[in-house]
Amino acid sequence: MQTVSPALPPTAADARSVHPFADTGKSGSDPATPVRVASHWTDRLAQALLLVVAAAGVVFLLAPMAAILVKSVQDNDGHFVGLRHFYEYFHSPALLTSIWNSVWISTVTTVVTVPLAFIFAYGLTRSCLRGKPFLRNIALIPILGPTLLPAISFIFWFGNQGLLRPWMGTIDIYGPLGIVMSLINATFPHALMILITALSLTDARLYEAADALGTPMLRRFLTITLPGAKYGVISAAMIVFTYAISDFGIPKVIGGDFNVLATDIYKLVIGQQDFSKGAVVGLMLLVPVGITYLVDAIVQRKQQALLSARAVPYVPKPARGFDWLMATMCWGMAAIMLSILGMAVYASFVKFWPYNFSLSFNHYRFGLIESGAVEAYVNSLQMAFWCALWGTLAIFVIAYLLEKTRGMNWVRGVIRMMAVLPMGVPGLVLGLGYIFFFVPEGNPLHFLYGSLAILVIVNVVHYYSSSHLTALTALKQIDPEFEYVSASLKVPFYRTFWRVTAPICLPSILEISRYLFVNAMTTVSAVVFLYSADTAIASVAIVNMDETGSIGPAAAMATLVVLTSMLVCLLYYGIHLVVERYTQAWRRPAKSQ
Repeated sequence: MQTVSPALPPTAADARSVHPFADTGKSGSDPATPVRVASHWTDRLAQALLLVVAAAGVVFLLAPMAAILVKSVQDNDGHFVGLRHFYEYFHSPALLTSIWNSVWISTVTTVVTVPLAFIFAYGLTRSCLRGKPFLRNIALIPILGPTLLPAISFIFWFGNQGLLRPWMGTIDIYGPLGIVMSLINATFPHALMILITALSLTDARLYEAADALGTPMLRRFLTITLPGAKYGVISAAMIVFTYAISDFGIPKVIGGDFNVLATDIYKLVIGQQDFSKGAVVGLMLLVPVGITYLVDAIVQRKQQALLSARAVPYVPKPARGFDWLMATMCWGMAAIMLSILGMAVYASFVKFWPYNFSLSFNHYRFGLIESGAVEAYVNSLQMAFWCALWGTLAIFVIAYLLEKTRGMNWVRGVIRMMAVLPMGVPGLVLGLGYIFFFVPEGNPLHFLYGSLAILVIVNVVHYYSSSHLTALTALKQIDPEFEYVSASLKVPFYRTFWRVTAPICLPSILEISRYLFVNAMTTVSAVVFLYSADTAIASVAIVNMDETGSIGPAAAMATLVVLTSMLVCLLYYGIHLVVERYTQAWRRPAKSQ
C-alpha cells in the first residue's frame, strides 16, 4: 500500500488551481463569493450506486415488511377482509395466552440474565481473579452454536430420560422452566459484551475520592459503579428481552405444549397454512420488540460521556476476600456453561441413550452421513461463506458511500433509516415477509425463493445493522483529508477506497466477516420458512431431527456447528494477526532512536 502524505484540504483561494471540481462562476466575480463545487462523473457514479442501494433496501427489507401488513388484511385467497383477522386474534384465548407467555418468559429471562452477566462482567473488570481471558472465551461459547443446543443439552440433563431426572421430582423441564434456562444460556454472552464495555469505561479518580472519604464498598457501588453503568444495564436488558421474545428454536425444542408467539407463527404458517393469521401474529411480535428498541434509543440519546480528557483508567487492586468471591461466582458460571456444551457433545457420541452409554460415531455416521443430513451441514457452510464474502463487501461499500461520498442527501437519509431497521425486526418476521413477497409467481424475483441465494440475502439483511455500525465506526476514524487529497489529485473515489480506506479498515472488515459467518451458521428463525429440499441447512435440520425424535443426531449436528464456528474464529484470529502485522504498522508507536 502506498503511503499518502498528509495534506490540508484545498481552500477557496486555491480551488480554481487545485481542486478539479471547483466552479467559481464568471471571471471577475467577487472573491468573497463561496466556491461552488461542481459535480464530477465519479460523484455521479457514487450517487448512482446509492440509488441502487436504496432500491435494494426497498426490495429486500421494506417490501417484505409491507407484504406482511398487506397479508394481515387479506384472506388466504387474497381478498380484502379489513381487520377481521385482528378481531379474531384478540378474541382467541389461546393466541392471547401466547402473548402473555412470551412477555413473562422474556421478562423472567431478562431479570435473571442481566444480573448474572453483570456479576460476571464485574468480576472480569473490577477484580484480580486469574484466567480472565479464558473465562471470557468460555462465556462467549454459546454464540458459536445454535440456540437449540442448550435446549438439547437440558433434555439430556433433565428430560424424561435425563441423567438428573430423578432429582427433578414432579418438576417438568418441558415448558417454561426449560425455555427460561435455555434462553439464559443463549442470551448471556450478548448481555456480557455490553456490560463489560460499560464497566470498562470508569474514571479511577472517583474511586480514589471515595477511598479518601472512607466510603463503604456497598455505598460506593450504589453511588459510583451502578450509575456509571446504568445505560449499559438498560441496553443489555433490552437486547436480552428482544432475543428472548423473538427466539424460535428453544421453544420449539423444549417448550412442549407451552405456546409462545414465535411457535404460533410457525404452526400457523407451516402446520395450518394460515398465512393471514401468521401475518397478524408476526405484527404482534413486532410490537414488544419495537418498544424495547424505542426505549433503548431514548436511553442512548440521554447517555453522556463517562470519560473526560483527564480521566484516569481504573486498575483493580488485589483484595483477597473479594477476589475469591468473584472467582467462585465466575468460575461457577463458566462450569455450568461448559457442562451445557459438554453434555451436547457427549450425547452425540453415546450409542443408545439412556440404555447403552458406550461411545461411538453412530450418530455422525448413520444419523448424519447415511441419512443425507450432512448435506444440510454443507449447505450451511456454503451459505455462511457467501454471507461472509458478499455480505461483508456490500456492507462495507455501502457504509463507505454513505460516509465518504457527497450528494443526494435525501437518499442517504433513507438508506441510513433502512440500515438500522433490521435491528428491530425479528428473524422469524423477516422470513415471513420474504414468503409473502417472493412466493407469488408474478414477482420477477420469484426465482430466488427456495434457492441458496435468498438464504444468503435474508441473513445479510437480518444481521445488517450491527455490521453496518461496525463499518461506520471504522470509517469515522479515518480523516476526511484522504478524500480531499484524492479529489485534488483527480483520483477516483473507488481507487481511494481500494488503495487507502480498505487496507486501513481491514481489521474491522474481518470482524464483520467473522460475525456474519458465525451467525449464518447458527441462525434458525430467519431461514426456517425459506429453505427447500435442496437447500436445507444445519440449524433447520436440528429442528427437524428433534421433531422426529432423533435427538442424538440433533446433538451431533449441533456439535458440528459449534466446532466449525470455533475453527473459523481461530482462522479469523490468525488472519487478523497477519493483517495487523503487514497492513497496520502505522498504528504501532515509532521506535525511539
